[in-house]
Amino acid sequence: MNLIIQNHAFQYEIEKLVRVFYPHTKIRVTDAPNGEPDCILTAVEPKADGADLLVRACLCGASLEKTAAAFFSDVLDNETNEDYLERKLVLLLFHVLRELTGYTPPWGILTGVRPAKLMSRLVRDWGEEKACAYFTDEVLVSPKKAALASAVAKAEAAILAASRPASFSLYISIPFCPSRCSYCSFVSHSNEAAKRLIPAYMEHLLREIAATGALANALCLRLESIYIGGGTPTALGAEDLTRITDCIRAHFDLSALREYTIEAGRPDSVTKEKLLAIRNGGATRISINPQTFNDDVLREIGRRHSAAQTLDAMALARSLGFDNINMDLIAGLPTDTVESFRGTLETTLALAPENITIHTLALKRAATLVTEQLPVGDAAQTEQMLALAARALTENGYAPYYMYRQSNCIGNLENVGWAKRGRECLYNVYMMEECHTVLACGAGAVTKLCVPLSNNVERIFNFKYPYEYIDRFEELMARKDRVASFYEEEFEGFRE
Repeated sequence: MNLIIQNHAFQYEIEKLVRVFYPHTKIRVTDAPNGEPDCILTAVEPKADGADLLVRACLCGASLEKTAAAFFSDVLDNETNEDYLERKLVLLLFHVLRELTGYTPPWGILTGVRPAKLMSRLVRDWGEEKACAYFTDEVLVSPKKAALASAVAKAEAAILAASRPASFSLYISIPFCPSRCSYCSFVSHSNEAAKRLIPAYMEHLLREIAATGALANALCLRLESIYIGGGTPTALGAEDLTRITDCIRAHFDLSALREYTIEAGRPDSVTKEKLLAIRNGGATRISINPQTFNDDVLREIGRRHSAAQTLDAMALARSLGFDNINMDLIAGLPTDTVESFRGTLETTLALAPENITIHTLALKRAATLVTEQLPVGDAAQTEQMLALAARALTENGYAPYYMYRQSNCIGNLENVGWAKRGRECLYNVYMMEECHTVLACGAGAVTKLCVPLSNNVERIFNFKYPYEYIDRFEELMARKDRVASFYEEEFEGFRE
């Protein structure tokens, strides 16, 4: 497909919306026709009081053209003139593509990662009624999705209110997995390929944890949540898990800690010894992630475990006293159906985990699903799964508390964390809303330095691959000198 951009700088949002309607189509962006039969032209003709807008599409043998006049007198309170022109042009494109395809994306033209964060900001600026009206009237979000964003924003506000300016969370990355799932593009390595790296990785990780703890203590920061993720932390042995938790205990002040999560995500990596190491290390929350309880679908996505192993892992965790467990499910997996997904939901609800996270399958470029062009669920079917989940979870006492969207999610749909009352994961909210510092250790980890009461976020990236993390460790540690200077520069007046 040829996407023609003429006389405007709105390519990013234009291209993202086209991918919502045509997720598997290769798009070439140019400023003029290039002879391809499938093409979309978007053009802006500036005027003194606004602009004339044009969208012309020729797709799969069908053609449609729409024009609109945009007037700066219609600019909303939260918009610049450029923001307004971009929104109006994207809306025009939305109407063209909806007519050509017959599909209406439930999130309208809203393509951002954090819709609940936008809702929160608009509620603060305008009030709830006007904020919800913006979602439905100005960016064409369906009433159900607008209500979801509003519910999540309220839940997050209650959690964020307890965070103090000196609060922070600690994230530790374990970039190893028993095997790689077909939908995954994370920087993680199977144990078979990377087992030789684990000893050196552990040595450097423990050094980084110790240094980060010393830094946090020197700055008098307040540790509120810990999250050890990956990858699959339980790809490590019980001894290495204990070394990590012992290192945290030795180098961080845990007196204000409210939550401590360790992902035990892959059921085939869960053992009694590892769960005891996690429990004895101080973790109060774990994840055991089935993704689906359909064994055929598990085989299709390359998960080397069965539904029965998930049930066994869950029973083992409960027998050892874990009373705060999350389970992840994915809507839109290859060969899955709405009825099969319903069965997965029923099995999950029978297990009564405290958290259930419903993900939409994201089609990542480096994932096997995409590189081998394997069939996946379509947008309409995946939306049925999400709607089914929302009804069932609500009826069983769960409420949505955080939400985000990944690039190339099927149908531009969402990932939602659901929790029983009082069991919301604090770290998920802090990370997603980017208003609370996260100090991160390990390969692929990203430190986020957040200024209180603002949208100012500064990131420090660790090297992605374990071998690079090991080989360039001193360079990585030098980057973290920025943490101290950041707090010196940005936190004047916020000290408690």
